[in-house]
Amino acid sequence: MSVVFKKVILPLGFQANGLSAGLKKKNKPDLALFYSVVPAKAGCLFTRNKILAAPVIVCKKHLKNNRGFQAVIANSGSANCFTGKQGIKDAIDMAVAAGNALGIKKDAVLVASTGIIGKKLDVQKIKQAMPALVNGLTQPGIDKAKKAIMTTDTFSKEITVKFSLGGKVVTCCGIAKGAGMIAPDMATMLCFIFTDAQITQGALNKALKSAVEKSFNCITVDGCMSTNDAVMVLANGMAGNKIINTGSSFSGFCSALNKVCLELAKMVIRDAEGATKFVHIKVAQAKSVKEAKAAALGIANSALFKTAMFASSPNIIGRIVAAVGASGIMVKEQGLRIKHSPLKNKEIEIEVSLGAGKCKSEIYTSDLSYEYVKINAEYN
Repeated sequence: MSVVFKKVILPLGFQANGLSAGLKKKNKPDLALFYSVVPAKAGCLFTRNKILAAPVIVCKKHLKNNRGFQAVIANSGSANCFTGKQGIKDAIDMAVAAGNALGIKKDAVLVASTGIIGKKLDVQKIKQAMPALVNGLTQPGIDKAKKAIMTTDTFSKEITVKFSLGGKVVTCCGIAKGAGMIAPDMATMLCFIFTDAQITQGALNKALKSAVEKSFNCITVDGCMSTNDAVMVLANGMAGNKIINTGSSFSGFCSALNKVCLELAKMVIRDAEGATKFVHIKVAQAKSVKEAKAAALGIANSALFKTAMFASSPNIIGRIVAAVGASGIMVKEQGLRIKHSPLKNKEIEIEVSLGAGKCKSEIYTSDLSYEYVKINAEYN
């Protein structure tokens, strides 16, 4: 039995804080720190974009060199991407500054950035803010941290799941940012998940990969993949449960993690830039899951489908037919069946049957409005 909270409640041993370091205009929160009082295992997945932001490169190096992590330092306002060797140095300096302030090694710190690509990071401001950031670390400080990672988001994405394992209460919570430039592998987003579960590294990695594939890799707003995407989970073991590896305890942990990831992913779509509708696309009767997902993404990423959805156009069926046919899968007209809920609704379900097999896939997306163009035209 699990209990879901629509707010973020940090597990045992975790603290956080957020503040304005002056990286963004109008004194908006732009620097967040997450801390575990004991070393934690880390599971991470990153964008598959061939151009990687500096923090992603630095995190991958730290993950190779270390097995005990205690902090994540994250900034908004600058992606620290396409910034050359200086960008790498700046990302390392972020980790060093956090590590020194916390009294831990820099390799025990993960780094994340979000914001404008090509804009250099003002590390001096981050260094100057570090004492106040560390001194303000508390468990309720997560409410400040969740705001500091936002860019074009209109609300914070947060959720907590509490469940029982062998008589011990385990907490798994997550926060995320993301509203635009969203496409699978993963989306333009950062997600930080914290749990006090005691779990093996192999089980943690396996659980995260499965959860992300069913959630963040199943959402798209505009089909644009970012350079900074990261999902990070820290597990510090302070719940005291019998260590999770396989069996029913692993299934219970996966269920909680899946819930956290999927609900956060749906929140990203509900906050999609300029969106007026949440669209759930279900493709069934495909030859393979791969083909089902290709068809669903073909629909979800079609600009004609998305604008027709915004307009509640009666031509929506035609847009779906064309998108499925252009998705690259083999499909026969006589096997294709399409249904949808009323287009005036705010939440819409699209059901597509390919008539070719028994496999299925689900994708979550939004419509494409005038406001999306306005937001991205004025982003800088």
